[in-house]
Amino acid sequence: MRFLTYTFLFIFTQVMFAQQDFNSAQTQLDNLSNQSSGLSIGGYAEITYNNVNGSETAAELDVQRLVMLFAYKFDDRTQFVTEIEYEHVQEVFVEQAFLNYSISDGVNLRGGLMLVPMGIINEYHEPTTFNGVERPSLDGEVVPTTWREIGFGVSGRLNSASVRYQAYLMTGSASHLNDAYVLRGSDGLRKGRQKGARSVGSDVNFAAKVEYYGIPGLKLDASAYLGNTQTDRPDLDSTQVGLSMFGLDYRYTRGRFSSRGQYITSTLSDTEEYNTAGNSDLGSAMQGFYVEGAYNLLPVNKKQKLDAFVRYENFDTHADTAGSLAVNDAYHRDEFTYGFSYHLANGAVFKADYQSKGNAVEGADRVGQFNMGIGVFF
Repeated sequence: MRFLTYTFLFIFTQVMFAQQDFNSAQTQLDNLSNQSSGLSIGGYAEITYNNVNGSETAAELDVQRLVMLFAYKFDDRTQFVTEIEYEHVQEVFVEQAFLNYSISDGVNLRGGLMLVPMGIINEYHEPTTFNGVERPSLDGEVVPTTWREIGFGVSGRLNSASVRYQAYLMTGSASHLNDAYVLRGSDGLRKGRQKGARSVGSDVNFAAKVEYYGIPGLKLDASAYLGNTQTDRPDLDSTQVGLSMFGLDYRYTRGRFSSRGQYITSTLSDTEEYNTAGNSDLGSAMQGFYVEGAYNLLPVNKKQKLDAFVRYENFDTHADTAGSLAVNDAYHRDEFTYGFSYHLANGAVFKADYQSKGNAVEGADRVGQFNMGIGVFF
């Protein structure tokens, strides 16, 4: 583990990255800035092919998600942004729905269903903004991407300090719903995502992110999320756990070279009582990191871009456990992903990659997976 830490720090200091630095919500707000009023429409979509080596099941082909983006400008200060998501053709979700009020050029009040500002992918998850057919697994098992909560807060930028900021009071992942203890050791908070659908609001949590962009091409971010899980039985202490999550990430571009990296750590309190009452195996700590490097094989003056990349991930949803619960080494996983992203045009990409997945169980075999995908963002 020490070697991996040193490797991460070395790559961090060398920083190389080249992806589009915008997300769907901000794109819609930027589009509105050029209008006196009215509607802005956009969207993104992913179609994927996944084939696990040696699996007894057939490969899966899926319209993984189709998202329609709508934003409306009421006046120079007031905008509304929403995303309607169709997953796997048949499931419909609202991914974002918030009102934005601009007090000044550097201060915005926001309220509604918003993305938790944690890590890279939770905010920048459009398929043209990241390498790999699938999102990094760290941003699914430790950060339960796509993680959105209902809340209120402030966002903006301080140009004189080269800083962007976000700070919100929000709901959180549910730990107990309809007489069920929903969190588990294999994927931490993921099963507790409420997605703004009749969310339980037993506690108010705090989420914040600060980004520094004062070095050309480099973006450095620090994120925090503090509070408690939500429960529909606040009278029972055993239905709830405390959560402290912190993250660091970077993105940088220089010529054809690219890199990004992320580190996330979470501490959960009162998990012993929670596991005993719910017969669960939730860990008391989760952590992980990934590093990625890429190189554009086409000349930089070309409109198209062909990024060859490699990414290494290491994450553990049982980094620690409380009481008599034993650490499950199968929950300590690592992945290598190799592939390319062929950007046919600005907003259209074809991807292919191969993944090698393993865990810390002694003698466990690694699993290979081949993926292809098409992504658009407009």
